[in-house]
Amino acid sequence: MIDRRKFLGITAGAGASLALSPELLRALQRSGTLQRAAGSLIQRAIPSSGEMLPVVGLTLANHASCAEQAALKEVLKTLVDNGGRVLDMYHGNAKSDEITATLAAELGLQDKLFWSSRVSPPGPPQPGTAVAKAHIEASLARYKVPKLDLVMVNVNADPTHFAAMKEAKKEGRVRYIGVSAMADTQYEALATIMRNEPIDFIGTRYATDYRSAEETILPLARERKIGVVGYFPFGGNGGLSCVASGVGLFARVGTTPLPEWAADFDATTWAQFFIKYVVSHPAVTVVRGGTTKAKHMLDNIGGGMGRLPDEATRKRMAAVIDALPEPKPPVPPSQVPGIALPVAVLERYVGEYKAATGFTATFRRDGDRLFVKPGNNPEAPLNARSETRLQDPRGPVFEFQLDAQGKVTGAVLEQQGPQGTQRMPLERK
Repeated sequence: MIDRRKFLGITAGAGASLALSPELLRALQRSGTLQRAAGSLIQRAIPSSGEMLPVVGLTLANHASCAEQAALKEVLKTLVDNGGRVLDMYHGNAKSDEITATLAAELGLQDKLFWSSRVSPPGPPQPGTAVAKAHIEASLARYKVPKLDLVMVNVNADPTHFAAMKEAKKEGRVRYIGVSAMADTQYEALATIMRNEPIDFIGTRYATDYRSAEETILPLARERKIGVVGYFPFGGNGGLSCVASGVGLFARVGTTPLPEWAADFDATTWAQFFIKYVVSHPAVTVVRGGTTKAKHMLDNIGGGMGRLPDEATRKRMAAVIDALPEPKPPVPPSQVPGIALPVAVLERYVGEYKAATGFTATFRRDGDRLFVKPGNNPEAPLNARSETRLQDPRGPVFEFQLDAQGKVTGAVLEQQGPQGTQRMPLERK
């Protein structure tokens, strides 16, 4: 049985184009990676219209902040070259939206994709129909399409956003509308909407290790003829962040061999095992995963090909995961102990540093540790990552600037924000 690493080794040899060419398909089938696969994605009908969608979709979400655009372009190309269409922007930020739109335009894929987005801009909630409608229009312009295929609103969103979404559908600016709920604590509110509103889709977290939607939400979706987008098929954060969470399904299975009986439903990697569990539920229309690597995209596509597990096998799959111990949450990178620096090096950084905005960071040395008091925040010891880069355990990094003589002239404060890494120059006072 081939694991994800071996699978990636096979696909890495495919070069720049990772489409399932006849030669590559035969190679994968010989290796067992696409054993018994027909070479095309399974398709499911959208219940409200009958339109067919391939069952494996993609989100680039916030990956734009941590991957080269050339790599992301290859991921998107791989999706479409192998029969995929669904590109979901629901969890993205403004930067990832812009980059994804640019990549699609460069590849000439605008009209080949099923664009799924949100009704309101990312960030703090901004109530008002006008705000929601303006965001829809901005998305249309950004993606260079005459209409959005699917627009989702959070189950707890401002009612005016839901109204704007329905109005946009009547006007023909949106084809399908939906409601998302990420946690089972939101399911009661979601079920009420499903019973009383004319929606086409719901989006919800669903994975082999997160199955609460099976109790009421998925059966209700079938009853009400509502499509389902399955989020986070790999558990954890579903690969949406730049740094792997370490507590998802891949971390949980670790080096555990894939069960031999997974071959009975054409799963040859753990990724395909996880995706096939989600796709095999009859209520699910499409599963959406995120990745920054084309070889991972190809692996995921394999999860939407060939045979799917039946109900008895699904229970067996869930039991396999339930029997595995849950991994301990990893230590955040910012809290990993730093390297030791000479006292003389630490001493040269002592002092006050100020930004043009008025923000001030004050550094002092106590023994062999350097402490920082950033703004009005409490003081904290820094962890040295190199001789010039020191990290606050709360996340921010201070990169000290030196001139040719080794004199400290200032520093740059690096912080992760909604738009990616933000850098603030600090002048030494």
